[in-house]
Formats: sequence, structure tokens, C-alpha cells
Amino acid sequence: MAKSTKTARRITPQASELLTLHVIRREVITPNMARVTLGAGDIAKFVPMGFDQWFRLFIPIADKEEALSRLPQKLNTLAYAKYLTISKTRRPVLRNYTVRAYREVGADGPELDVDFVLHGDAAAGTAGPAASWAARCEPGDAVAILDGGIGFVQPAETDSVLLVADETGLPAVAGVLASLPTDTVGIALIEVPTADDIQDLVGPPKVDVRFIVRPDAQATPGRAVLAAAEALPALGERCFAWTVGESALVAGARRHWIATGVPKENIMFCGYWKSSQH
Repeated sequence: MAKSTKTARRITPQASELLTLHVIRREVITPNMARVTLGAGDIAKFVPMGFDQWFRLFIPIADKEEALSRLPQKLNTLAYAKYLTISKTRRPVLRNYTVRAYREVGADGPELDVDFVLHGDAAAGTAGPAASWAARCEPGDAVAILDGGIGFVQPAETDSVLLVADETGLPAVAGVLASLPTDTVGIALIEVPTADDIQDLVGPPKVDVRFIVRPDAQATPGRAVLAAAEALPALGERCFAWTVGESALVAGARRHWIATGVPKENIMFCGYWKSSQH
């Protein structure tokens, strides 16, 4: 993960342990986004926190649940070193993801939705391991998660918000919008590859949600939404600015906001990934 302020500011869960969950269902919700619903297993132990709650996702590549049984209960430096000692042919894939939605009551108990951007082509082998798994997983498949807590912590002295993200941050924006107080004022800017990738997001009535469709769906994500963010009037000292997504986007947004007078302590930024196209 690229440089961020998440570690310094985040709210961590009171307890975090490795939870084994199972795929309940999978669906493609837009041309470039798949949703995997998890439940069963240890789902009753999961504590929803709202906002941009994130977690470490372990996807087995061999021997299914047996491979998950070797994982550490926490992921400190020593535990991560032990994780790396597992053979690459058996080591579960590790990625960070955001809770898209949580339902206490689903068809068969609590459910956790996770959205995956479908980068590349799984059939051609050009997609990443998590996207490939999201495109082919089946009900009953097991994964493990470690809760990471929340990065969105709005300072009390601010009175408005600005949310900026590319499509990889769309699930986090959705979670934040659904968790904000109903009287929140602000703007959310979200870049997506195509108009068909626009989603209907629910948030406070005074938060203006704007989707920015990339002029070229294959271009580097983040450039269009960064330009839109830079074109906004100066935010002022009482705005809480939050940005996630491709590393050049978050670095550029943070640099612009600081240059236009937003205090550093009123900015939360987290690079989810780094494009090779820069």
C-alpha cells in the first residue's frame, strides 16, 4: 500500500482475529465491478464499524481451508514474516479490501459485501489474483479476513467534507456516505471507467455526489478525478478532505489541497495501488 495517513489516524477494532468466511454469492454489478457476498463460518464475530472499514483478505490458492489454517491470528511484523515462509505454491493471496456493505440479517445470517474492480482479463491471465478469484469463485469457497478498522476520522473542527476516489475507492466512498450524519455538507467525486459503471449511492442530502467518467476507459485511473478536484473552488480551513485510490491521485490531491490552504491535519489520504503507466 502506498504512503498514507491511515495508520496515524485510524480507529482500530477493539479485537481483531482471523475469521474464516464463505462465499454466499457472486454477481457482476457493473461492467468493471464484481460483488462477492461473504457469510457463514465466523461471520457472527465480525463487528461492523461503517465508514471506510477495511480488512486484510486472504484467498487460498491450494487445499482451500487447510491453507487458511496456517495463517496467523494477527498480522504484526513477526506474523507477517511467518506468513512469507509459506511456500508460494500454497501461500494464500493477501490483499486489502473495504467493506462495501454489511447486513445483520441475510438469507442465512449476517452478510458482508466486498466489491472487486475487474482489472484485466481473468481468462487471458492478465487480471490480478484477487480480481481473478472474484470472477470465478463459487458459493461455499472459503476465505479469511483480519479487520483493520476505519481510516475516515473527521476532525471535530471541520464543517464540510470532500471525498475523492477512483473506482478502487468507490466501495470506501459508498461506506463513508452511508455512515455520515444526515446533516453533513460536502462533495464526493468518483472516477469510473465508463458511464455504465456509475452506481446509485445513498448519502446525506447535502453531499453532492458526482461521477467523473474517464474519457478513455483504458487510461490511467485517477487523472480525470484529480483534474475535477483541482478545478473546485478553494476548500478553506474547515473542510475535511479525504482521498483514496491510485497513488498519483492521492499524492496530487494532497499536494493541491495543502497549496490552497487546507491544514495537513484535515487531510486523510491513502494510496491503494500504483499504476505502471506513469
